[in-house]
Amino acid sequence: MTEHEEHNAPQEEEQVTEELDFEPEDDLGTVGAIKAKMQKLRDELEKVKKERSEYLDGWQRSKADAINMKKEAFATGERQAARAKEGLIEDIIPALDSFDMATGSASWEAIDPQWRGGMDQVRNQLLAALSGNGVERYGKVGEIYDPYIHDVVEEKDDVPGEPGSIFKVLRYGYKTGEKVLRPAQVVIKKHQE
Repeated sequence: MTEHEEHNAPQEEEQVTEELDFEPEDDLGTVGAIKAKMQKLRDELEKVKKERSEYLDGWQRSKADAINMKKEAFATGERQAARAKEGLIEDIIPALDSFDMATGSASWEAIDPQWRGGMDQVRNQLLAALSGNGVERYGKVGEIYDPYIHDVVEEKDDVPGEPGSIFKVLRYGYKTGEKVLRPAQVVIKKHQE
């Protein structure tokens, strides 16, 4: 080894010692002290791994809870919006019933035709608003009675049509999709026995 190499060797050894962060040999003492120090480091490492695992688990649970809360809040909002929409629809339906009663009365023909046309236009706007929100008005003379969507108010023998067919619609029904908001009230031709 040259003089220059001998001079650089201790410096490299000091750098390695500093990077490994070992205490000077005088402080380490015996092999037993080194084993104790290694065991202490292993214990600390195990403790840190355990804490990391607990923190990760907690974070994952918190994240899942936040996602579930967001989904539940969205679903609750949708349910409330649907209930509010149905409430508004249920408030509009009686106004349409009033229009239907007025147009079905004998005095309706005696009213000025222009005024009647205006009232029909208002009724049609309400029906279009309901239709635009997915509400279907139903109940027609000649349809076959369906107990799921019609309420029979009366059955008659002496009316035209086939048995079980609707002879007269007393009040229209309304539904959205498959959900009946209000069944139609009808008079039907009596079933043959």
